[in-house]
Amino acid sequence: MNRGKKATRYYIDEFHLLLKEPQTASYSVEIWKRFRKWGGIPTGITQNVKDLLASREIENIFENSEFIYMLSQAAGDRIELAKRLNISDHQLSYVTHTNPGEGLLFFGNVTIPFIDKFPKETILYRVMTTKPEEVSS
Repeated sequence: MNRGKKATRYYIDEFHLLLKEPQTASYSVEIWKRFRKWGGIPTGITQNVKDLLASREIENIFENSEFIYMLSQAAGDRIELAKRLNISDHQLSYVTHTNPGEGLLFFGNVTIPFIDKFPKETILYRVMTTKPEEVSS
């Protein structure tokens, strides 16, 4: 916990971009470790898994991550992720050509397949959707 006794969530979208350059990659790993030490919850978000996995620093981040939320992955990404995260062929089926809201949760040493059929006719869905055709101005 930080001095105010509150957990701080830190979201980094397009996280793979920070791992491209050595200086920002090194700084990102340092942030990751310190935030966790202080009770913070860093969250890296990316659609470009290959770019993320190309970074030498990603091992440090994976080792300091208790939770991974994985949706459908491209074939090459699945192979690399399976090697790095020790994902079985059966488990890979949950991130192979799946529907939106389906995938795998990794929490510690537990891997859980999930299906999240979030109701579209709610205010919360309209606020959270990232589909351009569903975003109202």
